[in-house]
Amino acid sequence: MPRAIDVHVHAPYERRQSHEGTASKLAQIAEAAQAYFRSGPVPKNVEEMAAYYEERDIFGVLLAENWESTSGIPPISNDFIAGIVRNYPKRFIGFCSVDPWQESKAVDEVRRSSEELGLRGAKFHPSLQEFFPSDPRVRPIFEECARLMMPVLIHTGMTGFGAGMPGGAGMRTKYCAPIPYIDDLAADIPELTIIMAHPAFPWVDEQIAVLMQKGNVFMDISGWSPKYFQPQLIQYANTLLQDKVMFGSDYPQITPDRWLGDFAAAPFRDEVREKILWKNANRILGLGLDVN
Repeated sequence: MPRAIDVHVHAPYERRQSHEGTASKLAQIAEAAQAYFRSGPVPKNVEEMAAYYEERDIFGVLLAENWESTSGIPPISNDFIAGIVRNYPKRFIGFCSVDPWQESKAVDEVRRSSEELGLRGAKFHPSLQEFFPSDPRVRPIFEECARLMMPVLIHTGMTGFGAGMPGGAGMRTKYCAPIPYIDDLAADIPELTIIMAHPAFPWVDEQIAVLMQKGNVFMDISGWSPKYFQPQLIQYANTLLQDKVMFGSDYPQITPDRWLGDFAAAPFRDEVREKILWKNANRILGLGLDVN
């Protein structure tokens, strides 16, 4: 069994063909995010990332990204993520990303990602993609994920993308509120496994309420150092929600080294730590990793 399962890993950007303006925008957003997260150097390539996870005996969930319609920035493609997984099958699985504004084309891409590429879930970022998860126009995408038994990882709360930039680089936090959007989606498609990404600041209480009330909703605690977790999140993770919370780093913005070091100093119960670090993800994602 690996030391931990990191359910929120961003791969190094593949080489992108983009216009000068979009390349500049991506660079500005990336620079602002690194300043916000106080990130160290990003990995130079996939091999460096894979070696990092191999050396630390951490299994990772790699996330594709597609917010081209709203930004003009080419995606980190599903094929790129699938290629990494093929090369490192004992170290990573992958989640696809689709453009929710492409509607039926997005449904087809979810299907292709599962059936042809072998990706195991789907990642969505409502602020970057500018959509509400409960919007009826995107429901067929989530219904297809449910049919394929693909968990969906949906960003909640504020985003470090654009943090500190004028106007937050146009990012709107409203799309990422757990109530009503995640709550409605979970009620409308109860067979869909939903993972809320990150402590949903400033709506952590609402996030806890959704987790308590909806049996098909879980969360990762990536994107924040554990030393900044709100007290009620730690209290519920230690008790009533101990089977619903999973470790994620948000690598490379926050590295597992930094996150795990701060987690060791946070007031989590010993028996809960094991659940957060790997047991819950192994069960919720159906990874079937060896527990011996």
